[in-house]
Amino acid sequence: MTVRVMLVAPALGAELREARFGDDLPLTDAELAPVRTLAAPRADRVLAAPSPRCGQSARALGLTPEDEPALADLDAGSWRGRRIDELASSAPQLISSWLSDPGFAPPGGESVCTLLARVGSWLDALPADTGRLLAVAEPAAVRAAVVHALALPPAAFWRLDVTPLTATTLSGRAGRWNLRCGAPLTARQLP
Repeated sequence: MTVRVMLVAPALGAELREARFGDDLPLTDAELAPVRTLAAPRADRVLAAPSPRCGQSARALGLTPEDEPALADLDAGSWRGRRIDELASSAPQLISSWLSDPGFAPPGGESVCTLLARVGSWLDALPADTGRLLAVAEPAAVRAAVVHALALPPAAFWRLDVTPLTATTLSGRAGRWNLRCGAPLTARQLP
């Protein structure tokens, strides 16, 4: 049986706009306004990463998600809340290592390889009878799912962009996935 996993990137919040390492800030009403105009794809089950922006984005789409910790953002450890340009000027070697070595982890955080393993294990463990699964997931988790599903090298993680409020769909099953990238969500039908 084919599984369809639709990974929806959450609304754009301040931390993404500012290139700030995840500090789990909630979205403002203004940031959620565009989400409320969109319709979620039909799904048999709905999940969301445990961050406020993913849960809020799911609820603004009219969904009632279950939390899925496997779809959480890359753990930035002691870099949490800091801007990448700030770290690049104070610790350029660390940022360079982080961007070039998928095995490098920020102090107290996780590496891209660890994220790939976490998301890949979740994807591979989905039962064949899952049907249509929709998950509002952190952009890093979406990239990790694509890298894992297509058996790309870990370094490809940094070469993938995930646009807010788009759906990336994987269909198939463990070991054999097809990909549909970045489809925009459609506008809600007015009554």
